[in-house]
Order: sequence, then structure tokens, then C-alpha cells
Amino acid sequence: MGTATGTDVHSDPPRATPIRELAQAAVRFAGDSGDGMQLAGSQFTATSAMFGNDIATFPDFPAEIRAPMGTLAGVSGFQINFASRRIFTPGDRVDVLVAMNPAALKVNLPDLVEGGVLIVNEDEFTPANLQRAQYDGNPLETDAFRNYQLYKIPVTTQTLGAVRETGLGQRDAGRCKNFYALGVLFWLFERQLEPTIRWINAKFGKAPAVAAANRLALEAGYNFGETTEIFGERFRVRPAQLEPGTYRNITGNQATALGIVTAGELAGKPVFYGSYPITPASEILHELSGMKTFDVRVFQAEDEIAAMCAVVGAAFAGALAVTGTSGPGMALKQEAIGLGVMTELPMLIVNVQRGGPSTGLPTKTEQSDLWQAILGRNGDCPLPVLAAQSPADCFWATIEAARIAVKYMTPVVLLTDGYLAQGSEPWRIPAPAELTPIPIQHATDPLTFKPFQRNEVGARPWAIPGTPNLRHRIGGLEKEDVTGNVCYVPENHQRMTLHRARKIAGIVRDVPDQEVYGEPEGDLLVVSWGGTFGAVRTAVERAREDGQVVSHAHIRWLHPFPQNLGTLLKRFRRILVCELNMGQLEFLLRGNFLVDTLGLHKVQGRPFRVSDIREHLDALLGGQAS
Repeated sequence: MGTATGTDVHSDPPRATPIRELAQAAVRFAGDSGDGMQLAGSQFTATSAMFGNDIATFPDFPAEIRAPMGTLAGVSGFQINFASRRIFTPGDRVDVLVAMNPAALKVNLPDLVEGGVLIVNEDEFTPANLQRAQYDGNPLETDAFRNYQLYKIPVTTQTLGAVRETGLGQRDAGRCKNFYALGVLFWLFERQLEPTIRWINAKFGKAPAVAAANRLALEAGYNFGETTEIFGERFRVRPAQLEPGTYRNITGNQATALGIVTAGELAGKPVFYGSYPITPASEILHELSGMKTFDVRVFQAEDEIAAMCAVVGAAFAGALAVTGTSGPGMALKQEAIGLGVMTELPMLIVNVQRGGPSTGLPTKTEQSDLWQAILGRNGDCPLPVLAAQSPADCFWATIEAARIAVKYMTPVVLLTDGYLAQGSEPWRIPAPAELTPIPIQHATDPLTFKPFQRNEVGARPWAIPGTPNLRHRIGGLEKEDVTGNVCYVPENHQRMTLHRARKIAGIVRDVPDQEVYGEPEGDLLVVSWGGTFGAVRTAVERAREDGQVVSHAHIRWLHPFPQNLGTLLKRFRRILVCELNMGQLEFLLRGNFLVDTLGLHKVQGRPFRVSDIREHLDALLGGQAS
């Protein structure tokens, strides 16, 4: 396996199976979309997180709820990269692949490193499944896998035998085979069974036979590894040296939901979350629906337009108003977002980007909504836009967005993406003292209240309906400066347009200066934004370790840009912009700062691999160290 740190193969008494130390390992569970691969992967992830590894995950599944069984289109996979050091990505290629049927093998084998461990469920290599996977014959009967460590295990047969005592029918019993495969992997990587057994007992507490079957399958898989002696070695990945604290494993959507609740607490405001379910943002709605004790109200609207209009109303009523959506849903919300800009009310729009246009690739990641976020409305309609860089960072970016929304009385767009939303990593739970309150001062004095009189940052007062003698007009029609009366005077419209634009531009005062990893000037600067951070930073780190001179700037605030960004860009002779679209940030940088740029664009529904970027850097730098 390519990530071995040394050749210190040794025995671990009392077992005789050699154990090889690894600095990190990438494992992928792959099978039919009904094989429970996401569940197996998430349990392996949770156990590794509790063990103390740094982790990064990448769930990958079809958009169809139940794709045709056994077909290439129906393959579901879950990849986890876990390590004894800090990591930023789920890994390029995998060291261990678990393939539960021929289709999963065919789709995922190209990503297995040479010499890697390949575990297949040989029971599923039937003529019918081979035909569905478009194999001419059974590949397991050839020497096609001579470059891998192939282990053929009758997972289905073994599972049915292990759970027979529960009395489940063959169909239900067969569904436990994901836990059998998980047990084998737990043995292979020295993981404990207890956390998953506790999870099984809690999850299936009302179905004792199902709980027992899953437990028995898990233990049978582990015991298979323990007793069969077909494996030549086991692997050990020690805990990582992370910042001290209490951690939990968290996905980007979970972090966003917690960030919304925390922002409400910090602001002392009730939270209103109005949305229409849409992949991959729906999980935020699911998470928040269980948080009513934190003064959270969720509203599942009949469509995206209604959800956004409800959020505008909730903001007017004085709540911390938030909506979540994705690509085509964002397009439908734009008119109501414009209403939020016109009424100058604070609200947060979370866009979990996916492949587009139109329905596009609902379960696949992309960064192609940047222009839509910044420019996608009628009229001159500016609003602030920022992007989270990792699953855990979704928590902090959400609070940051809420803080700006209420300070400047404006809608704010937070961009995440499918890769961040569904991926996970350890998140250090912050102490209360690390969280800064979000100050809010509502207008209450009828003697001084003017609906559109602006404060020192250009924000108008937030007057809650029902406050005595603070009646004022609200709506999409242009308002008169200061008084807020409906006004069609041409000069007033220009003045109000400038007020709104200057307010958003002034947010730059709250945007930290752009930092650079590496030299602050030189030949090559790699620029990234959003979920591309991990792959780009890792590629640049490795290039610098090899002596190449290259720097990295990851842009968090996309509108307005950091104040020093233009000056910083001009200090480099070449600028390479990496993004999962056809060049949207590159276009904005060229237009705003008149700099020449190079683009590395990927729109395949998958995140960058570190190797994608490293190969490009080698080509630009001639593959030579300085």
C-alpha cells in the first residue's frame, strides 16, 4: 500500500498476523444502492473518529432513490481517508476496496492503488449480475487482478449463516451483509466493535431481531478475519495529534445546521428556517427539525419561491431567517431574494451547490453557482457572498454570514457544495467563550425612527412589526431615502441604488485581508475557493516539500473581495485559479483586478484530486524543483 511509512512489519501478540503501520489509509465501500454502503462507511468513519484519527470522507451515490439493481448506474460508494496526521481530503485513490457486486468492482477498480487490498463478495458474481455489469465473463476466474491483493469472500452466504438464529427471512437477513463486510474491515484495521454495536442497539431497539442480526453479522465478519488466516497482514493507523478538545464527527450540512442554531443563540433571536426539500441541502432541514428546544421553527414550503418569501416575512417579523437550497432552487428564489435586498432585511441563503444546469447532477458536487449568487437577480441587486472551505468550517461560515446579515441589514449568500455537505471530518466543539455574541438593536423610539435613515455602516433600522408608533411601508417598490415612502423620483432611485451598493461594498471593513500560504510574491500563485481548499492546499504543500516555489491563496469572501486581494494578485507573475466550474471566479478576478489568469476547471461531478492539481503544477513549473 502506497501510504506505508516504513517497513516495520511486526507481530502483535497473541495473534500471529503481521501488522503494518500506515500514516494514512483510504478505504472505499462500494455496492448496489440498496446494499447499505453509506451506512457501513459512516459507521467506519464514526469508529475511526472515536479512535482519534483525522478523517475526511466522500459519499458518492446515484440520484435515483432506487437505481436498477446491479447496474453500473446504480453503484453507491463511500470513501474514507483516515490518518495519524492532519489531512484535508478523502484521498485520491484507495488502498482498500470492498466491492459487493460486479458493477461496484467495475466502476471502482480504476481507483484502487496497485498492490491494494481488494475484497469482493463472490456470491454476487452470478451470470445475471455479470451481464448487468456488462462483463463478458467472470473476472474473478481470470488473472485480471494479479496486481492487487484479491480476497474472494462469500459475504452473502456467510451473513445468512451467521444470522439464521434470529429467524429473519432470507431477504431481511441478506440486508445485513454490509455489517459483515464492515466487521471484516474492523478486523483488518484494528477497530473496536463496541461503538457500532451500541449504535445498532439504539437504532434498531424497537426491532430486536433486526438488531440481533446486524450484531451477529458484524461479529461474524470480524471473526472471519480473526480465524480464517487468509489475510497476509493487518494495518495500524495510530491516532492523530489534533488540537486538544472535545471532537465529534460532522458533515457539512450538520455543521451548517448547528451554525444556524448557534447564530440564533448568539443573537438572542428565534430561528426560522423555511425551505423546500432539495438534494443535497435537505439534510439541513432534517437536522433543524429536531432542534425545537433551541427556539427553532422549520417550515417546509410548497416550493422554493414560497420558502424564500416566507423567509423575507420572518426577517421582517424579527427572526433570524434562513433558507437552504441548491442550484435550480436558487434560481427560483432569486426574485424573492431581490425583495430581501430591496426591503433591506437580514436573512441567510445557504446554497449547497450541485452539478447543473437545470436538474443536472443532483447528488454530485460542483461550484457553478458563483455567478448566480453574485449576479443572478434583476436590477442592480448586490449582496454579500462567502463560501465555506471544509465540512467543519460550515459551522463558522454560517455564524459569520449571520453576523454580517444583521449588522448590515442585508441578505447574505453562503455557498457550500455537495462535497462539503455530505463529506465529514472531526470538528472540535468550541467552548462558549470562543463564541462572540451577535449584537442586535431594534428601533423602538418613535421620535427618532426613520425607516430608511442609515447608520455609520449604511444599514437602516430594524423595526419589528407591532412596536408602538413605528408603522412603516415595506415591499418591493422603491422607497424614498430616509422616510421609506414609496417614491418614483428618478434622482431618488439613483440615490437609493448607490446607498445599497455602497453598503455592500463597505462590508469589506469586516472582511479579513487575504492571506497567502507560502511566499507573498513570486512566480506562481494558486487560487481556490470553497470546497476546493483541501485538494489545492495538499497539492501545494507537496509541491513545496519537493522544492517547488508556489504559493496558495484561498478566497473566503467572494463579494466583496478582501481589500488587499488586487494588490496581492499583482505580486505574482502567474495565477492559476482552480474551481469546479468553467471559470467563474477566474472571470471575476480578471474583471475586477485586470490581471491575467490561468484556469484549471473540472465539471465531472467529483471534487478535485490532489493529483489533478499537482500534475498541473508540475506542467507549469516544468516538474523542476528550485
